[in-house]
Amino acid sequence: MSAVTTSVAVKPKGLRPGVKRLIWIGLVVILVAAMALSTKVVSKDSEAAAGTQKFDAAEYGATQFPKIQDFISKNAVDVATLATAVAKDATAAAKQFGKSADGATYVIPVTFTGVVGEVPASGYTPITVQALPDDIKIGLQLGPAINGTDLRDVTGEVTLNDFENQIQFQDAGAAINDVLKQNLDKLNAAELEGKTIDVEGAFTLVNPQQWNITPSQITVEK
Repeated sequence: MSAVTTSVAVKPKGLRPGVKRLIWIGLVVILVAAMALSTKVVSKDSEAAAGTQKFDAAEYGATQFPKIQDFISKNAVDVATLATAVAKDATAAAKQFGKSADGATYVIPVTFTGVVGEVPASGYTPITVQALPDDIKIGLQLGPAINGTDLRDVTGEVTLNDFENQIQFQDAGAAINDVLKQNLDKLNAAELEGKTIDVEGAFTLVNPQQWNITPSQITVEK
């Protein structure tokens, strides 16, 4: 009689619950450690170096205003010369003597001497300039509010691309105007009526017969 051989399959035992728990805990610890190693801590100094610091409009205005004054002093056209050019072709005159950041709007740096008219509570103060023809009127911003962006834009080099957004771009112009206002407050505009002043400033030629100018420097003649 032949022998009968019986084979028995042995089923491996599963891991005990306690062992499984330890394995999961170990995996979690490894994952947390990996996340910690890959986390980069950025200091304030690093943010500043990377150019992510908050825009300081007041500092920008204080820094830029003297540069704008210098630019206008070096590039200003006398209003009599400008008037002659405007009479021939206003658009060509604006392009010849002005600067543009967008290729469409030109801001012109100018210089003139004139007599201050009645200073209104707001808006532009009329200035009588003997060198100009009678059909051209000049208005000068003397405060208390200073509006527009002629000083910001007069160099033709400041654009929206220099800032993170439109709000910063607007704040930059307002900050420059704020510095001008501080200077005008020292002059006491209300007391300038009837006095002769030397002016450097800038304006956008919108109306060839009405030049509304924002000053960069005003000197009161003795």
